[in-house]
Amino acid sequence: MNKNLVIEENYNNWTQFPFDTTTIENVKSLKNNNPLEFEESFYKNLSFGTGGMRGIVGVGPNRVNQYTFGKNTQGISNFINKISSKKESVVIAYDCRNQSKELANQVADVFSSNGINVYLFSSIRPTPELSYALLKLKCICGIVLTASHNPPEYNGYKVYWKDGGQIVPPIDEKLIDEINSVKFKEINFKRNNSLINLIDTQIDTDFINDSISIGKIGESKRENYRIVFTPIHGTSYKILPEVLNGAGFNDLHIVKEQAIPDGNFNTVKSPNPEEPEALSMAIDLAEAVNADIVIGTDPDADRVGLAIKNNENEYSLLNGNQMMIILTEFILSKRKDLNKSFFIGSTVVSTAMIKNIAERYNVDFKVGLTGFKWIGKMINDFPSQNFICGGEESYGYMVGDFVRDKDAITSALVACEVGSECKSMGINLIDYLIDCYIKYGFFKEKLISIEKKGAKGLKEISSIMNKLRNSKIKSLDGSKLISFKDFQSSQEINQINNEIYNLDFPKSNVLIFESEDGTTVAARPSGTEPKIKFYFSVNTDLKSKEDYDRVNQILNNKIVNLTEEFNF
Repeated sequence: MNKNLVIEENYNNWTQFPFDTTTIENVKSLKNNNPLEFEESFYKNLSFGTGGMRGIVGVGPNRVNQYTFGKNTQGISNFINKISSKKESVVIAYDCRNQSKELANQVADVFSSNGINVYLFSSIRPTPELSYALLKLKCICGIVLTASHNPPEYNGYKVYWKDGGQIVPPIDEKLIDEINSVKFKEINFKRNNSLINLIDTQIDTDFINDSISIGKIGESKRENYRIVFTPIHGTSYKILPEVLNGAGFNDLHIVKEQAIPDGNFNTVKSPNPEEPEALSMAIDLAEAVNADIVIGTDPDADRVGLAIKNNENEYSLLNGNQMMIILTEFILSKRKDLNKSFFIGSTVVSTAMIKNIAERYNVDFKVGLTGFKWIGKMINDFPSQNFICGGEESYGYMVGDFVRDKDAITSALVACEVGSECKSMGINLIDYLIDCYIKYGFFKEKLISIEKKGAKGLKEISSIMNKLRNSKIKSLDGSKLISFKDFQSSQEINQINNEIYNLDFPKSNVLIFESEDGTTVAARPSGTEPKIKFYFSVNTDLKSKEDYDRVNQILNNKIVNLTEEFNF
């Protein structure tokens, strides 16, 4: 249908029953006073994807509001009541974002009105605690309202299933079908208070104790390790200090200006621990108190960023791949019972160095698509094996299977464990990382994200991916191309003999180019932001610590050359 006709039809629908008076007034005001925003809000429906929904808060079908979230919830309720003859339960959590509490209560209204028991956290909680509560309370489904590290104007709706992980095939597709079949007038918002149970602190205590039990694995004087922590105005502001203190890390300094939950994130441009700016206040405090490590978590506390003091007494930011290398090496080094019945997990765009670590410790290595739900799915798909740990380049890591999603809380504890143990040996985490490079090969990665907003941006991203898909790339920085993987067509083309192999992954809009020297370039549209992402990975041998700076510069130059080849 013509775009203008879609906008007109959506506008007419949203200015009459079943929409409430305030919504109708806001829709009319938006059309009259902000035509560009009105067009973006009404030119399409905000889609419920394979992980849930994320978007800008506002009125209209392409925005986050009680009706778009209500439609999701009605569809999920319909599905639950179709597949189960008993009274099922769901658990709902939410983060610090504006309107999260109100939206969480409206989601609870819809579930309860459809005869489903609801456990609703009474205040903000980290996303990993939602996954934990889902398993603990034996619920069929969990919902967390969060937009993770997106800017303040965003909110989101993430769906978890009874195994504690985010929804994956075939459940995700079935839920999408149910949601798409719901009309706005069919949403039942009539709250049934008798079916809603508020959760206060009872789950917190169990989660904290289990996090400490899983993550406290080092051998050091923890009281001598000085930590600076910032929740960046998010949900970890109470939980993580309790976990660290409970494990014995008492020299903890919290960035006071960022310790108060705030959906506007007033002290940062973006509440994303991947961005150096988000940790700048914490690093300032670390310099003032001479801290050993800086920890920052995103608003829903599933991602963690680390800055560590180097040999020049300066603070170096670790990227997600480097953090994953350090944590995985440390966790595996502490186990004495390892064999192929154990496995670790990662993703297709994360560092290949993890595979080398797995081989050294004789554990199985599994790789999935981008997104932590695929690592969680591995636990279900391989019940005869034991999951140890897993991570992805986007600052997500999971220790054990007591939660089934990335967990900044327990990961931060393990980071302090390895950092503290290094300090007791007279080295720092940079030294530890370089030792890993010497053992497993020096792998260096860089992520470049290009923002493309709105309808025009979607077309541009699609055009870029199509051009790459049809390109005739022969080499990467002078190294002959040997493989081209297109996860959308589920094919890998061997560039040496032109043979085609099937990729055993669900279809996904991801492209990966690989050359003879192990250089890879991956491209994919972001699933949560209006961005296209490029992942560059290069590697070589490292013989000694003394040679680190020289080899590091060689790899930096290779990445610069690659970005120029891809027109950045």
